[in-house]
Amino acid sequence: MNLIIQATRAIPAAQLAQISQLTASAATNELGANAYRFQSAQAHPELADYCLTNQLDMAFVPNSKKLSDFGLVVMDMDSTLITIECIDEIADMQGLKPQVAAITEAAMRGELDFAESLRRRVALLEGLDESALQRVYEERLKLTAGAETMLTKLKEHNIKTLLVSGGFVYFTERLKQRLGLDYAHANTLEVKDGKLTGKVLGDIVDAQAKADWLIKTREALKLSPAQVIAMGDGANDLKMMSVAGVGIAFHAKPVVRAQASYALNFVGLDGLLNLYAD
Repeated sequence: MNLIIQATRAIPAAQLAQISQLTASAATNELGANAYRFQSAQAHPELADYCLTNQLDMAFVPNSKKLSDFGLVVMDMDSTLITIECIDEIADMQGLKPQVAAITEAAMRGELDFAESLRRRVALLEGLDESALQRVYEERLKLTAGAETMLTKLKEHNIKTLLVSGGFVYFTERLKQRLGLDYAHANTLEVKDGKLTGKVLGDIVDAQAKADWLIKTREALKLSPAQVIAMGDGANDLKMMSVAGVGIAFHAKPVVRAQASYALNFVGLDGLLNLYAD
C-alpha cells in the first residue's frame, strides 16, 4: 500500500522523516504542494495519532489505484462542496439561526431522523420572503477550498459528477450550472405569493434517497460500485458512501469518519486528487 500524507501548509522535513521511519516506507515522492506519497508503507499504531496531532491527513491507498479508474464522483453540498449549511443561513434571515443550527447539528451527528429534522427546520422558515434565498446564494455561499481544482481534474478524466443534497434545489441547480456538474438532486421549498410556506414539496431527499440516486446514476452510466467515489460530512451521507467503492469523510463528524474509506480532516476537496495521483 502507498501512504498519502497531505496538509494545508508545508510539512517539516522532520515530520516526513518520522513518518517514513514509522511506516518503513521504501521511498517518498512529492506529489505537489504539501503532499507526499510514501511507497510500500506499513501500518503503525502510532501513525494516526501522530498525523492528527500535526494536522496531517493520511490515507493508505492501493499502489495501482488511479483517478482514471473511476467514472463517477458523488458529493454532498452543504459543508462539503460549499462551506455553509444553507438552511442555517436562510434561518439567519429570520433571526432563527441558533434554533435551526442546533437541529442541523443533531441531524448531522445522527441523533435525529433527517426527514423529520428537515421538516422541523423548514417549518420555522414560514413567511420568509423568497428573496432571502438569493441573498444567501449571493452573499454567503462560498465554494470549499479546492473545489474548482478538483472538478477541473475530474472533467479532464471524463469523470461524471453528481451533487445530491438534503438541502434545496434552489442552490443545487445554480451550482450545477455554474460549475458544469452533470447531475444534481435536492429538496424543493414550497413558495406561495413570493414567501416560503414552511413546507417541502414531494419526497424528501434523505440518506436512503441519496444512496438511491447514486445507484441509479451509476447504473445509467454502466459503472461498477468500485468505480464510484462518494464524499460527505454528515450521518445523512453514510448510506450513499456505503454503496460507493470509496467513501470519503470530508471535514466530517466522528460517526462519518469512523465508517469512511478515507477522511480528509484538514485539506480541501482537491485532496482527493492526491489520493489517486499518477
